[in-house]
Amino acid sequence: MKRITLPLKEEDILSLHAGDAVLLNGTLYTARDAVHKKMHEMMERGEPLPFDLTGNVIYYVGPTPAKPGMVIGSAGPTTASRMDVYTPELLDKGLKGMLGKGRRSKEVRDAIIRNKAIYFIACGGAGALISHSIKKREMVAFEELLSEAVTKLTVEDLPCFVGMDCWGNDIYEEGEEQ
Repeated sequence: MKRITLPLKEEDILSLHAGDAVLLNGTLYTARDAVHKKMHEMMERGEPLPFDLTGNVIYYVGPTPAKPGMVIGSAGPTTASRMDVYTPELLDKGLKGMLGKGRRSKEVRDAIIRNKAIYFIACGGAGALISHSIKKREMVAFEELLSEAVTKLTVEDLPCFVGMDCWGNDIYEEGEEQ
């Protein structure tokens, strides 16, 4: 497994290939459907976003409430394709990675290639395991969205795989071909 420190650096992105097993360490941000729409609207109005996209990774997750003594509840990935309409715009503005589950659209693939970015995937159903990798959680924006609010997560050895690398190689397509 490759250990990667967030935020992402270009040399890290270039070293990763579809199918690689990865352990993420550092800071990532949570955002799902409603947040993506809000950020799109903010960009249309010329307003600053709630966090700097540059080099960062967005984790598509809506965690369950934390149990006493825990930082977060179950924190498994959600289906990434629901964010595809907004993802190319975010990548063009500096976002370098996403973490979710499932396939991405051709438009997202093209934006990943154009921006030398990456798409990580985590196993659906592994939310309880993933939550143990989350060491700190801070509210950033849109608290009214509850579990879908933007939060800043500090992670240690969060397990995932490269779903699509910066050249557009896609683990889902490769799996079908094999």
